[in-house]
Amino acid sequence: MTDTTSNKMWGGRFAAGPDAIMEAINASIAFDKRLAAQDIAGSRAHAAMLAATGIISDRDAQAMREGLLTVLSEIEAGDFTFSTALEDIHMNVEARLKEIVGEPAGRLHTGRSRNDQVATDFRLWVRDQLDAAEGALVALMRALVAQAEAGADWVMPGFTHLQTAQPVTWGHHMMAYVEMFGRDLSRVRDARARMNECPLGAAALAGTSFPIDREMTAQALGFDRPCANSLDAVSDRDFALEFLGAASICAMHLSRFAEELVIWSSAQFRFVALSDRFSTGSSIMPQKKNPDAAELIRAKVGRIFGANVALMMVMKGLPLAYSKDMQEDKEQVFDAADNLMLALAAMEGMVRDMEAQQGNLEAAAASGFSTATDLADWLVRVAGMPFREAHHVTGSLVARAEARGCDLPDLTLDEMQAVHGEITDAVYDVLGVRNSVASRMSYGGTAPAQVRAQVARWKERLG
Repeated sequence: MTDTTSNKMWGGRFAAGPDAIMEAINASIAFDKRLAAQDIAGSRAHAAMLAATGIISDRDAQAMREGLLTVLSEIEAGDFTFSTALEDIHMNVEARLKEIVGEPAGRLHTGRSRNDQVATDFRLWVRDQLDAAEGALVALMRALVAQAEAGADWVMPGFTHLQTAQPVTWGHHMMAYVEMFGRDLSRVRDARARMNECPLGAAALAGTSFPIDREMTAQALGFDRPCANSLDAVSDRDFALEFLGAASICAMHLSRFAEELVIWSSAQFRFVALSDRFSTGSSIMPQKKNPDAAELIRAKVGRIFGANVALMMVMKGLPLAYSKDMQEDKEQVFDAADNLMLALAAMEGMVRDMEAQQGNLEAAAASGFSTATDLADWLVRVAGMPFREAHHVTGSLVARAEARGCDLPDLTLDEMQAVHGEITDAVYDVLGVRNSVASRMSYGGTAPAQVRAQVARWKERLG
């Protein structure tokens, strides 16, 4: 296809095409060419419907549909020359179709507008991204479940404020992220179900006087139904905003996990060993193994959050129906989708490859007075103390152990009884980290039996 230097779309209203500045600001082909497959699918469905309703001949429809496949093959092969003068993907495709099939191409736009055309294309594209995100999330969750199952009874420190809090299990920590990404998965699925309505046939804003069959085109394109209001169909981009909202929350979860991997893989923690596939070295320090993939995932969040805010700002002040501002709806979504999918794939790879350092995890779990809450609970349960008094007694014992430079299980019974006389040697049964995690049998707790139950539940759900 040769580059077209004049734009016939303007018809008789304008004597000359836009100048270079107007052409540059008005054209969207540099980015909306990513909608080519969706645009051609929509046009093929529209052509078939026009023939089925008698608006155009079967012969013309067949020529259009075959010609559109030729255009698609040229684009996919890299043999298509996109023209800025033709502004967008719709006019580029239509102009090339006219070169291929001639006069019938001029009938393709009957009963539609670029307004409903782009809304349909964009919905189809976002729907594809939601499907891709669903698959990537399921793969990541399966990798996390596998880690949880392998380490269901491996003890590690649980943290609040990044300070040692209580012992938990590796499996429990992995399953926490399964729950988070599970909610991300539900948001993706909800968004897909809600946005799966077809704008095609809404035309510019008011519908059309041609006897089109919107149910037919909706069904052909895999939508559940046509959009019920033509103004709404071309006016809103809440489907894209909902995708960006779900992507932003998911990216936040990815970033939090990435931060933990950065910390855990450091020489100070050594909780995990990340594979060489997702790490890099230093140009000057030969001992370094940097968690670059995790750090880049952590940084991707800014781009995805930014896309969400940018599109909100584009849409917030627009009257109905279509305004040219809405041409700015795609680049942010394209970028966010690309970066979300990259981050999900990288995180899945890191999770599948990483090796938890069981010995280091357990050693860390036993430090930092992590069983202090178990001691306080024991004083309530066995000695009958009010919890506030038990909390005070435990705090005194922690201070004594800290002064001695030891942990709670290293205090002698005499030292404990010096703080409170009702403590017996039975207290040592709860001071070991393994006993601590095994006792947390409440639903959703860290006990290995509870972790395995949650693993089984998610394995069944994920298939």
